[in-house]
Amino acid sequence: MNGTPTPRRSARRRLGALVRKETRQVVRDPAAILIAFVLPIVLLFLFAFAVSLDVQGVRLGVVLESDAAEAQSLAAAFGATRYFEAVPARDRREAAPRVVAGELGGFVVIPQDFERRLAARTGDPIVQVITDGSMPNTAKFVSSYAEGVVTSWLAGRGGLAEPPVSLAPRFWFNPEIESRRFLIPGAIAIVMAMIGTLLTALVVAREWERGTMEALISTPAGIFEILLGKLVPYFALGIIASLGCALVAIGLLDVPLRGSWLALLAMSSAFLVAALGQGMLISALARNQFVAAQVALLSGFLPALLLSGFLFEIDSMPAIIRGITYVVAARYYVASLQTVFLAGDAWSVFLPNMLAMLAIGAVFFGITALKTRKSLD
Repeated sequence: MNGTPTPRRSARRRLGALVRKETRQVVRDPAAILIAFVLPIVLLFLFAFAVSLDVQGVRLGVVLESDAAEAQSLAAAFGATRYFEAVPARDRREAAPRVVAGELGGFVVIPQDFERRLAARTGDPIVQVITDGSMPNTAKFVSSYAEGVVTSWLAGRGGLAEPPVSLAPRFWFNPEIESRRFLIPGAIAIVMAMIGTLLTALVVAREWERGTMEALISTPAGIFEILLGKLVPYFALGIIASLGCALVAIGLLDVPLRGSWLALLAMSSAFLVAALGQGMLISALARNQFVAAQVALLSGFLPALLLSGFLFEIDSMPAIIRGITYVVAARYYVASLQTVFLAGDAWSVFLPNMLAMLAIGAVFFGITALKTRKSLD
């Protein structure tokens, strides 16, 4: 009796054999290694340097219609700030065509009667700022910073009275207001959403194409054993890839990690359950590598990019779209990563997000188990 394996021991042996088989397959598969280790780093650098909400060095036309000393002083103030690259002009008709052609982000007109307007102190505008509204982000930047340059110049020459209330803004978590600091953690989530989905979608679909999946189904192993045996190696691979992305973000891209590695590991683990489950469901439905890759990109990358809050505020979306975001696992991962990197360990934020990601993953694995029957019909 002691030599006869119990059903539980047999299940453990089968699961261990499946995990070892999948691990060897991962190690021998260059495509999986490239997807897990090379592609995330490349995508992370692309997000770091190609996607930025910081605007600096905007070419701004400075139309100086007055030859007064004060007008020239204001024009010099526009040229002295690092946010603008001042392009001098004598007539607004010189600057307007360059804005239309996209050569300038806008232009400032210092009018001929600048001295009179300045001396009148009636509150009327003393300069005119025209921006290119086809690029709203740049237009707002040019408008607000041009106003700031004028305000600072007036204050420097004593042209502004001391305000009754002094406002001193203070920014928590990202005091430099550097967009890279909050874009990179979100980019890690987007990259891992695509990588995690592709890893399992392509590899399992390849097994369907080659017939090895049918061979696995014909063994005594149950469906959940097969799915778990495939999940464990790719889960480990995804964890290594996510930690590698975090190291690149901290060491090379100068993003601080104010939280703990334990919190980062816990959130990444919960997210990978959802991402890998989605990939396995795609492979179970498609059973073709080309179709699986297309569906993985469309269902993994695009929702993560557009509906996770990475680039677009979820609260500003229509109610129907906001409802859809609740079933996008990347929504919870982006918020958690930005918190752990910039704010620290906030488990009141992490735990609900982790439960939501695990629930999404459980739904994906449940549907996959139903679709992957122990039969070939």
